[in-house]
Parts: sequence; C-alpha cells; structure tokens
Amino acid sequence: MTKNIDFAALDLRDALDLAILIEQEAQERYTEFARELGSRYDGDATDVFLSMAENEAKHGQQLTERRRLLFGDQPARVDASMVWDVEAPEYGEAKPYMSARQATSVALESEQKAHAFYVEALKFVQSPSVRDLFEELRDEEVMHQQILRGHLAKLPADEGPDKELDNIELPAL
Repeated sequence: MTKNIDFAALDLRDALDLAILIEQEAQERYTEFARELGSRYDGDATDVFLSMAENEAKHGQQLTERRRLLFGDQPARVDASMVWDVEAPEYGEAKPYMSARQATSVALESEQKAHAFYVEALKFVQSPSVRDLFEELRDEEVMHQQILRGHLAKLPADEGPDKELDNIELPAL
C-alpha cells in the first residue's frame, strides 16, 4: 500500500528512492520475523526469513548504487511513511513452530504482492525511465516467485505443523 504518491509525477530519482524503501521495509520485516521465531534447526523458517532478508538487502544495495551513480547525493523526496507493506510480509505472518514450507509460502505471497504493486503503478507512470525501471522490477518479482516456487517444490508437503495449528494458544507455564 502506498500513501500520497503521484505515480504520474515520479521521476527516476523518486522511483529509485521508492524502490529502495520498499526493499528496506521487506528486509526489516524478514529480519524481525527471524528474530521473533529464533532458530530451531538448519533450514527452518528462521533460515528462510534470514535468506529473504539477505536477498532484499542485496537488491536494495544494487538499487542504492544505481541511484548514487545517477544522482549522487541529491536528497530524497520520498520517505518511508509513503510505503507500507508493499513487499514486506504482513505482520502476524510469522507463527511459532512454522515450517520452512510455511515461511516460503509467506515469502511467495510477498513477492506476488510486490508484483501487483508494480503492475498497478505502471498504469499511472508517465516517465519513460520510470516505466522502464518499474517494468524491470515487476519482471524481477516474477523471477523471485519462480525461484520460491522451485524451492517450495523441493520441500516436503507435510513439513511442520499446519498453519491452523500454529494459531493454538499454548498454556502458560
């Protein structure tokens, strides 16, 4: 979701800054989820979330470098208050004892959400350079989805508790 963004008025600098903020928010959310869950075993949900945080950070760094090369240290005109849950998984998606399969499904949903954002934004973009960037980012989200689907296909279908079971409240000790 975005607030107060006039996509028709975006220039390339603003679009890059917006994309960087989207990546940063996703990285922070995945890191938060990993911290909440804690590690139980190699390849668990926490590892999935840490891997996603690393990927989002890498993509954000690539965008930041691109922005720096094009615009130096010119100040940003967009800020984090203008984006919310564009690519970041929804709060509450991290559940105690969730499986790697469930965590990967959360990541897949987030990549689908980001793709939908860029598809919708492209309807309003006027600038050819912003259009090129958003088309590139949209297409990258499709690639990310394919990678996650491939990862899901390798995970056991019955791994971990059912998502519904994760909502059971455990008695206080």
